[in-house]
Amino acid sequence: MNPQKGEFVEHAADRILRLADTLRGQDLSKPVPTCPGWDLRELVAHLGAGHRRATVVARELRQEPVPREDVDPGLPSDPAKYADWLAEGAEPLRDALAAHDPATQVWTWTGPRPLAWWSRRQLHETTVHAADADIALGHTPRIDEAVAADGVGELLDILPYADWNPRELTGDGERLSWQSDTGVGFLVTLYPDGFTYEPSAMPGEVTVRTSTAADILLLLWGRRGYGDYSVEGDAALLKRWVTNTTM
Repeated sequence: MNPQKGEFVEHAADRILRLADTLRGQDLSKPVPTCPGWDLRELVAHLGAGHRRATVVARELRQEPVPREDVDPGLPSDPAKYADWLAEGAEPLRDALAAHDPATQVWTWTGPRPLAWWSRRQLHETTVHAADADIALGHTPRIDEAVAADGVGELLDILPYADWNPRELTGDGERLSWQSDTGVGFLVTLYPDGFTYEPSAMPGEVTVRTSTAADILLLLWGRRGYGDYSVEGDAALLKRWVTNTTM
């Protein structure tokens, strides 16, 4: 995917609209099993507020932190209007992100980054939460393989900065590998000062084999369990990774 061609922007806006369509007419009091303590109302409120925060950063090219609580999301009082409210955030977000050079530096919670960081973050935030909604509604999540593969890389990029930052993702060269039948694969290597990752077909001390890149994405975000997949090698190493990357 190429941020210079606006692909993240368009994919994000499209995913927002498709999720809104999925949610219209649904019972939003349904719990979301993959987000313990949330129901669909809370999922929509969280996601739509995030879109509006990103819109402010992009529109104004903010250089200073923008706390969530400083942005009024305009959430309707009637949950029956939540899906429309979610959809209404798509066009302003797309317009704000597309109005400037994607390389323009702005504030992000990982430090100063190109504006394309927000396009990519909103795409994958929406993609994962759309999967949460599908699971809550009893649907099978459907994620484009190119989007899923980029989403894995994006997660590994932001992991060291997240406020749920794992405590022990270090090691002495141990490698964890996730490989899909579609040819998408990632290799993570642990070092004393952190980890690196690369797209790779190489196995590791532990290797997880899945059908698709979407499976890898949902595994790494904790939306699926490893018991449903083939795990070869050091299960303790994988358990340590999972324990220290759980939100």
